[in-house]
Amino acid sequence: MNISRIRLFTKSWCGWCHEARRWLDTHGFSYENIDIEGDPTAAREMQRLSGQSRVPTIEVDGHVLGDFDSRQLETFFRRVGIFPNGRSQR
Repeated sequence: MNISRIRLFTKSWCGWCHEARRWLDTHGFSYENIDIEGDPTAAREMQRLSGQSRVPTIEVDGHVLGDFDSRQLETFFRRVGIFPNGRSQR
């Protein structure tokens, strides 16, 4: 699986969001950080994707994980077929 896009929906004050960014950075992922606080369009997009309004929410090529902590990211990335180092399992 080749990753074409990772989007991380966050808020500036959210500790779990900071942890998620650190985890992605540490594991070498390139991603788009979308701060939804001042962007109602992005907030609606996140809600449409995840069905909820909590951050952080991450989307990887259409696979969505919402309201998580950084310990759940490895499981999520493995489930969608990606090792946590940014490489495909295939």
